[in-house]
Amino acid sequence: MTPVAPTDPILHAGDAAMTPSRRRFLAALAALPAAGVLDSPGRANQRAVKPRPDIATNVYPWMTFFQREGKKWDDDLDASLAAVVRAGFTGFEGMGASPEQVKMLAGKLKKHGLAMDSLYVNSTLHDRTAAERSLAEVLAIAEAARPAGCRILVTNPNPITWGGAENKDDAQLAVQAAALDRLGAELGKRGQTLAYHNHDIELRQAAREFHHMMLGTDPKNVSLCLDAHWVYRGSGDSQVALFDVVKLYGRRIAELHLRQSEKGVWTEAFGPGDIDYPRLAAELKKAGVRPLVVLEQAVEAKSPKTMNAVEAHKKGIDYATPLFFGDVAG
Repeated sequence: MTPVAPTDPILHAGDAAMTPSRRRFLAALAALPAAGVLDSPGRANQRAVKPRPDIATNVYPWMTFFQREGKKWDDDLDASLAAVVRAGFTGFEGMGASPEQVKMLAGKLKKHGLAMDSLYVNSTLHDRTAAERSLAEVLAIAEAARPAGCRILVTNPNPITWGGAENKDDAQLAVQAAALDRLGAELGKRGQTLAYHNHDIELRQAAREFHHMMLGTDPKNVSLCLDAHWVYRGSGDSQVALFDVVKLYGRRIAELHLRQSEKGVWTEAFGPGDIDYPRLAAELKKAGVRPLVVLEQAVEAKSPKTMNAVEAHKKGIDYATPLFFGDVAG
């Protein structure tokens, strides 16, 4: 297929009316009042008997399902998280906008028996002044998330502009990589892992931004959150590019975001489709890599509309479990 036109790294031009921007959501989230705190340290309460190995979910796909049903994810967070539990998840990756908001989220997750093994955080790292601010903000958020058992901080450094049309120059990429490495080193001192994440914009221009974030940082400080479908889509729907990334950086994968498409369009449920996930699972197993598995099966404007969020995610868990946990699943 023809490569997708560069737009906001969370959106595609034709899907803007359907799909909310993760970055814009974070900005709005930062302005929300916090309510409630995590009242004890440690991992969020888990159900006594787990029905399957741990597969987490990210908030972003739930936002897209809710939006197409005319609902807002955060209008009733308790009801929203209850739906996550009904789908069969034991872990939830939210978006951290401030220490206060993270403490509120941690309390909610504890109430619903959901672990916070990872957290998605925003950052601006290509400008020296903004990077200093951003590093302080992310570290404060990470510190607030530690009592909830958060061990992985996922970040996708912001583009120059919200629309994402402008490319970072070499100097900005060098500043960003240095800041990313510093952030990872600081998180490491706290017993946490920094996982670099990308969308499609970082795959432009021979994927120079993506590759420099990997090659310009120390593997001890910066791991990879492999979002297989953004690599695939950003490379012009290329599995060759995806599996080259796995070959190059597979041992740095600390977290895996799962999303599938058919003929380039996101499916409702994670399953067979454009990306050969059985091959990906086999490659990771062969390399001895056991990343945190996070289902992020979002929907976009052209996606089928045959099931609700809970139904779709149940189906996705059933497909993902034997693929990634076939040797440990009961």
